[in-house]
Amino acid sequence: MSDTKPDPEALEALRAEIDSLDDAMHDLLMRRAEVVQRLSASQAKPAGTVLRPGREAAILRRLLARHAGALPRTALVRFWRELFASSIAQQSNFTVSLPADPALARLAAEHFGVSTPQRQHPSLGAALAALGGRDATIAVLPWPRESDNRAEEWWTRFDAQHLSVIARLPFVSEREPPLEAAVIGLHPADPSGRDATLMRIELPGEPSRSALAAHCGSARVLIMRREAGFTRALVETLEAPPPGAIVLGRYAIPSRGPEAGTRTP
Repeated sequence: MSDTKPDPEALEALRAEIDSLDDAMHDLLMRRAEVVQRLSASQAKPAGTVLRPGREAAILRRLLARHAGALPRTALVRFWRELFASSIAQQSNFTVSLPADPALARLAAEHFGVSTPQRQHPSLGAALAALGGRDATIAVLPWPRESDNRAEEWWTRFDAQHLSVIARLPFVSEREPPLEAAVIGLHPADPSGRDATLMRIELPGEPSRSALAAHCGSARVLIMRREAGFTRALVETLEAPPPGAIVLGRYAIPSRGPEAGTRTP
């Protein structure tokens, strides 16, 4: 057992320092909210949704690159995600549409804030329809995966003329996440500096996965579907889409793995 005795004076001094830091942080948060209010009232921002997923990603990358000390990176990300949510709420009535799924709802809340209204629907199609009908600001759908359930394959019938994939969630994860999601908006995402393009490719016949990948350059084939006389594929690329590709959206490349967001030596 340690013989060290409690030091009431040292404890009070440390608590006083924490209180002073809390007050300073609160002052900065109030000042930030006032700047957001001025920005919202100005004509400086482009038209469209107040959501700027590219800028949010760039901010998080910058903060994570300079982060050090005992505060976990995940705590830093969650704090700023709530800050982003409060800034959006200052500027608009922001609502998330999604299929009824508790895990998906938690993922959406972690990214868009626990107080952001969610409207849950009985199906993926209904969640997308709510967005198309302007009953929600964005839709959050499960990230496409290999499945025998064709109802889950929203990417095969995605209306790329009116909708756009603007984010892939979670943006930061220190391990491979058990659930990923696509954020769908009515406007394309702003660039973050490191972005991927999601596209649908349709080719005649039954090309192999390697042949399809070669057709798309250095793209990664996520899903392939054989149809009568042609092949449809979901592809992610860091380069320009090939001719004939249907672009479903662009989004900031997520950070994955135990060193996600760490400083570069």
